[in-house]
Amino acid sequence: MSTILVVANETLAGAQLLEVVKDRVAAGGEGTRVIVCVPRNKPKHGNIIYDDFVFDAAKVRIDLARRFLRDQDINAVGDIGDPDPYTATMDAVREHHPDEIIVSTYPATVSGWLRRDLIERIEQASGLPVTHVEQDIDAVGIPFHVTLVVAAKTASGDELLASLKAKAGDDPRGSLFIVIVPQEGGEGHHAARARARMAQVVDRLISENLIAAGMIGDPDPYTATMNALQFFRVDDIVISTLPATRSGWLRADLVERVRKVTNKPVEHVETADRSATQAA
Repeated sequence: MSTILVVANETLAGAQLLEVVKDRVAAGGEGTRVIVCVPRNKPKHGNIIYDDFVFDAAKVRIDLARRFLRDQDINAVGDIGDPDPYTATMDAVREHHPDEIIVSTYPATVSGWLRRDLIERIEQASGLPVTHVEQDIDAVGIPFHVTLVVAAKTASGDELLASLKAKAGDDPRGSLFIVIVPQEGGEGHHAARARARMAQVVDRLISENLIAAGMIGDPDPYTATMNALQFFRVDDIVISTLPATRSGWLRADLVERVRKVTNKPVEHVETADRSATQAA
């Protein structure tokens, strides 16, 4: 049984990498293992770096990659690695004992990994065959339509689910939904509550046969959104809020700020304030 170690971060969903992995697995035959190693990224926005967010961002990449590979009848194991890609790779080599390594990067003109001679260092240290896949996913894109979903108190609202189902249309397997839930305060119970909300909406999307993964984010929804856009290439954004009379996000002009800065389509989904209705 052969083992293939795939090391990638922002280019993990690129079509070229996925084709290389499929070809290697086909050549290796039944029983070939795929280990997907994703080094953690450090967010650029916000005054505080939340460990949960950094970990979740890497886990989202792994979850989405594994689901796609599973659709291709390829079993894959995820490994969240050290922020340094060389250290992450060598840690994975020591743990999983692969027969070969595939490293995916941006082109040399923009890749920080290549400026550190990553490929040559891994070859020399591991003694294994290393395939380098260079992908400009910003120019070429990825074989999915990716929607970033930003929600907190309204994450489990029926209005949001209906909107996302309509967005997926007749091709639900061609759409990816990345859900981010700001944690409304520091870590601890705030993070736990945000994680529960995130898990609920992701479970609802998966039950509707949609491909989704989620993470919690910075307490400030604008910072959480901008960090998610740093980590993921997205096509559009959906922001779910309470009605204007109850929404702090709308009072902070979140939707328009994100629309102006990103130049991406931003859809605003307003969810009925059921807590206020029940109180009344």
